[in-house]
Amino acid sequence: MSETAGTSTPDPDATVVVESVTKQYAAGTTVTALDDVSLSLPRGSYTAIMGPSGSGKSTLLNLVGGLDTPSAGRVTVDGHEVSAESEAERAAIRGTEIGFVFQTFNLMPRLTAVENVALPLVFDGWSRAERRQRARELLDDVGLGDRLDHVPSELSGGQRQRVAIARALAPDPALILADEPTGNVDTETGATILDIFDDLHAAGNTILVVTHERHVAECAERIVHVEDGHIRKVEELGEETDG
Repeated sequence: MSETAGTSTPDPDATVVVESVTKQYAAGTTVTALDDVSLSLPRGSYTAIMGPSGSGKSTLLNLVGGLDTPSAGRVTVDGHEVSAESEAERAAIRGTEIGFVFQTFNLMPRLTAVENVALPLVFDGWSRAERRQRARELLDDVGLGDRLDHVPSELSGGQRQRVAIARALAPDPALILADEPTGNVDTETGATILDIFDDLHAAGNTILVVTHERHVAECAERIVHVEDGHIRKVEELGEETDG
């Protein structure tokens, strides 16, 4: 990855390409959350974003995930220019190309673990039997094969996060986005979740994690430091590049 302080050379084979993106919000006065940011995530890479509160890191994640659109610039995910798509088109891309893991889990409270994991596949045309089989396999992979029929209230925080990871993987997405994935679990469970991300990366998945915890970020291949809406520094394999 060749970024330096918000610049990059776009890689046509990258899973994610962010090109000269600016995001502004009107809040009485105009607030610039991101200012001319560029970033390229190679296919199969594992990247962490760090920065203080209000730095723009969550805004960047939301733009990559198609949950928001930039004021200027382009965002491309797996060949789809999500920044130019309609909301319906972005929703379709999110359903098939992007897997989300949230700090608050975002599970459906009345659905069982296997039903939660299978849910994204309902919109992708899978049969009920196919959805359940896929969900069972993924829950086995994250160590919850014995919790298939438990609803979220019957699971611990760490188990709920593992269900959320399995759900994110259900449609076999090109990209996994995680927002503070260890923020609501204890230290031991957090370590287990990070081991799962290590396994996912080893299997070839492209992963982007937002975190404020240094030890979580250090599990990635590179750390992108965001401050005041700019990429200030990129660390890769222990080497630092100052912007």
